[in-house]
Formats: sequence, C-alpha cells, structure tokens
Amino acid sequence: MSFDDHDQPQAAFSDFAFIPAILKALGEAGYESPTPIQSSIIPHVMAGEDVVGQAQTGTGKTAAFALPLLSRLDLKKRKPQVLVLAPTRELAIQVAEAFHAYAAHMPGFQVVPIYGGQDYKIQLRQLERGVHVVVGTPGRVMDHIRRETLNLKELKCLVLDEADEMLRMGFIDDVEWILEQTPENRQIALFSATMPVSIRRIAQKYLNNPQEITIKGKTSTAQNIRQRFLVTSGFHKLDSLTRVLEAESFEGMLIFVRTKNQTLELAEKLAARGYSVAPLNGDIQQNQRQRTVEQLKSGQLDILVATDVAARGLDVERISHVLNFDIPYDTESYIHRIGRTGRAGRSGEAILFVTTRERQMVGTIERATRQKIELMKLPSTEAINDKRIMEFKQRITDTLTADNLDFYQRLIEEYLGEHDVPADLVAAALASLAQGDKPLLLKDIPVPSPVPFDRTTRPVRKFEKSDRPFSRERREEPREFREAREFKEYREPKKIRETKEPWESKESKGPKYASEPDQGMERFRIEVGLNQGVKPGNIVGAIANEADLSSKHIGRISIFDDHSTVDLPVGLSEETLTLLQRVRVAEKQLRISRLNESKVQPHNQPQAIDSTVSRAPRTTQERPHLPELVRKTEQKTQRRETAIGRARRRGQMSAPSVAARKKRVKE
Repeated sequence: MSFDDHDQPQAAFSDFAFIPAILKALGEAGYESPTPIQSSIIPHVMAGEDVVGQAQTGTGKTAAFALPLLSRLDLKKRKPQVLVLAPTRELAIQVAEAFHAYAAHMPGFQVVPIYGGQDYKIQLRQLERGVHVVVGTPGRVMDHIRRETLNLKELKCLVLDEADEMLRMGFIDDVEWILEQTPENRQIALFSATMPVSIRRIAQKYLNNPQEITIKGKTSTAQNIRQRFLVTSGFHKLDSLTRVLEAESFEGMLIFVRTKNQTLELAEKLAARGYSVAPLNGDIQQNQRQRTVEQLKSGQLDILVATDVAARGLDVERISHVLNFDIPYDTESYIHRIGRTGRAGRSGEAILFVTTRERQMVGTIERATRQKIELMKLPSTEAINDKRIMEFKQRITDTLTADNLDFYQRLIEEYLGEHDVPADLVAAALASLAQGDKPLLLKDIPVPSPVPFDRTTRPVRKFEKSDRPFSRERREEPREFREAREFKEYREPKKIRETKEPWESKESKGPKYASEPDQGMERFRIEVGLNQGVKPGNIVGAIANEADLSSKHIGRISIFDDHSTVDLPVGLSEETLTLLQRVRVAEKQLRISRLNESKVQPHNQPQAIDSTVSRAPRTTQERPHLPELVRKTEQKTQRRETAIGRARRRGQMSAPSVAARKKRVKE
C-alpha cells in the first residue's frame, strides 16, 4: 500500500500499544504525533509481521521500527533479540543512540553498535556482558558470527536500514549470508529510499508475505528547506565561501567536500579566518569524531567540514545551513546532504556552489527533487559591511544590559573630568579599542563575476583539436550515462584480455593491465582473484567498509587468476593501507600494495621464452586454444591458394612456380 505524506490520518503515539516507559521517553523528548511512515509501519511491526518500508531520508524510519521493537523486548533474556544492519558506522552509531534514548526508562536495557575500525576487544566485552539490541555494519557482523561471538539463536527481528545504500556499497552478498544465519521464524523489516531489482528479489526470497508501505511525498526534499546555488570559479571558491559565511546568519553549518584531505585543508583555512570549525572524515578516530559532533551540539563548534560518508546519519538540531562546497556526484548524494538540515519540521538553508562547467547539474537536481533552486548572488561588500555594523551595534546593546558597568561608568566620568574631550569621541576611541587590529569594514575588492546563468540557452563552445567531443580524454557526460558506466565498471568490470600463450608470442610479455588510472586515482594490487571466487562486489564492500570510502570513489577493478587490481584515490594514509592489509575477502587477506611497488609476478602470466628452443608440437590437451588456431590456419591457407590461382589465370606465375607455392602452403 502507498500513501501520500499529506493524506495520512492524524494519530498520536498514545494510540499504539507501547509500554509506559516508551511513552514517557517520547513525552520528555517532545514528540507529539508520529510521521506518516511511523503511523503506517508501527502497527505491523507491533504485530510481528514482515514489512517493506519505502520513504526518503529524514522521515523518521528509525523510530518506526525502534519504538515497537523496544515494546516487545524481553529484558530478562540478555541475548540479542534485535539485529539492525546499517551501511555505515556513522548510521550504526546514530541508530544505537536512538535506541538508547527511547529506552531511557527501561532499566537493564543494553544496546551495542559494532562496526569496522573499532577494537574487537571493546565489542567482545559488550557482547559477553549481554545485550538486547545489536546495530552493526554487515562486514563486522559477519566477522562476529563466524567467530561465534554473536549468537542469533534468540533473534526475534532483523532490520535492514537503508538497503539501497548497502546495495550501492556492495554489501548485498554479505546481507544475504547474514539472513541465512538467522532463525526461520524471525521477523524482518526492510527500509529503503529506492527499490531496485536486487532489493525486491531479497524481499521476495526472505520475507514472509511482507506488508509493503510506500510514502509518496510531493517532493524528494523537504519543503521547509530553502535551496540556492551560487555560480563561482574554482580559484575563488574560498573567497566566495568567506563572503557567504559573513552574510548568512547561521547557528550551525555543515560544509560538504569530496575528499578527506579537503576537509582538513578547508577547516584549517577557515580557522585561520577566525571561525570555530573542525573537520569530519573517515581517517579521524571514532572517539574523536564523536567528540567533534558533541562540540557542535553544545555550541563549542559552529562549522563542520565533512565528507558524504562521515556525515551519514548525522542529526544535530543546531545545523541550520548545509553548504555544498563541492557539487555532489549524483542527485541522491545531494538529497542526503541537504537532509542534514530541516529535519523534524525545522526550517533549513541549502547552498550549492556551482562552477561554469557544472551548471547543467543544477537542472538535473531540480528534476530529481522537483523543486526550483534559486540563483544566489555573491554578497556584496556593502551588504557585508552593513551586517558587520549591525552586529557591532548589537554588541553595544547587549553590553549595556549587563549589570557590571558601574565601575567603568565611574572610570569614564573621571576621564571626562580630567580631559577636555567630548563624550562621543571617547566612545569612538573605546569602540576602536574593542575592535582591535581587525578592521570593522571590509575593503571593496572587486571579485570576478561569473558568466550570467541563463537556463534557456546553452553556452556555445568552440572545440580545439585536443578538446573535441570524440577525443580520447573522458569528457563530461549525462548523469544517466555516467551512472550506467560506473555501475558496469564497479559491478561487472570488463575482463582484461590476458597475454597470449607462449606458442602464439614471439617474446614474453608481462601482465597486461588496463589503461592508466584516471586523474586523482592510484592503482593498487590485492592478493585475491578468480581462484578464490572473488567478485567485484566483495572487493568494493570490503574496502568501502574498512577504509570508510564511498563506493563511487573506488575506480576500475580488474580481476585475474591469483590477484586483482583496484584504483583508489591518491593520498590514502598509511594507517588506512595497514588496515586494508589485514582485511579478508574470500577467507584470504588482501595484502594490498601499490602496483608499481609490487615485486610479485602473477602466476597466471607467461614466463620468458628462449627463442633458440624449438617449439615442439603439442597435444590438444596442452593447447586449449588449438581448435581456434587450426581454424585460422586453414582460412589463411585457403586465402593463399585462391590468390595463387588468380595469379596463374592472369599469367603472372608459371605452372612450376604455382606447384612449388602450393607445396609450401600445404607444408
């Protein structure tokens, strides 16, 4: 069944058969009425039925399954009764925190998040103590099941949260393996923003007559989020960002960039300009990331510079603005990004920086979100100065309301009595003293204005010889084509044609790998291949989970018999590479290394051939390609005989020479 998010009947949490402890926690949190997906899902989960829920992010899916499952828990049994699978460690922590908050008045309740990157000892101690709910990423959950440290015999319900994201990250095979380890009578709740074919296949295979709930919103993004875009150039993005930060009144801001290195660089530059800012990426230790988020919640930080994966599932009430410093790769990432603001009915602001070459992406996003994105003008020097003056005046007003001005008032009166100076001049001197060396007003420095953006016309482009549409270099392409190509490269990579057999080669050749990596990518070798039955999805899932790297940042994958190659972003830290060294795929360690540093020759590649050794004829068993070779030889012989006959008829060859030629051909 499907519902429109505005056609839902009004309900209250008290209408559901929740235990009193849950209702008390909801009342203290200020929750009044359930969201549409909560109203539709909760009754089925309470009844123990399998459900499939399809709704966009930020609609309250976590509470839709957490509240009824908590009401059905048996706290006397200290065995995992609920298992929640999440695609990223950030989302796993977020869901675990939600369970803990809803169960605030349930004494003895225990929930544990388990994910890659955290020490096993911590997770083992928590599991041995006894838990009721486990929230984890597929890879780490599989490890605990194989080690027999996670017992699922008492499992009542399995929740798949953001199943489409797990599919995109290559975890579906792991998810199916986990499903096979659960009891047959368990309940399954599957939630996904989209419903690809693979997700529907899992629902049909493992769910028992599921109730399908689809919440159809009028738009893919919240109506209470104001969306704007600013056209700027790459060289002036930092100056444009500084002006936007000056002109916008925000409480907390989340700035998105594409790479982990950019989070550090941009955070340092903003900190040098006096902003309270911190980076948030997957290379930062988990406890430090948690402290950073807590500082943002408490007001100690005002700005976070983050990557897509690190900010997944982040829900901080203070975030009033989301700024896309780098445009996302696809519309889904954009929706997830701006979904960090305007949550639970709050209003929010979303600003998108667009370069000249990225203008067409604005229209793509508008079609996907079904919302108009306003064109934003770069704040002028006059507007920034007006805001600075207004804030300075407000500081004076706030200071006048303080109660500890008596001493300073007497001090100024004494000064005026000792010096023949007007009071307003003294006030101006004090204002200059309070401002310090930093000038109050911004100098009017001309900023290069971008080319006017016209939605109706497409810019005329003259191609140079090296910039033609059919150049070998990869040009910009429509989103649909790019996504199809990336999907094929990541999930079904084109097999690299191996070198010829020794009897077909004049000399030995080394491994024939794919073309050079794309710009910004580096090629690595991993010691698993076709002999271990590895698939591209296994490699993508392992690297994405352990290295905290989105699957769309993992480049071309080529699989050989005993090894594989994978393209990863340049600049991976040694700590990340050391971690990936120990990661296992198909029961074998990756032992990742840079391809140009690898000294091991692949076993399935031909060795050097001594040209002085005669080639003895081989049997069909020794030469698996012999039938094809015979067919090509016969065709070549037939073509030669035809050519000789044609030359004889034209009188270009004598009969003896023709006979000699035919004899040589047959030999």
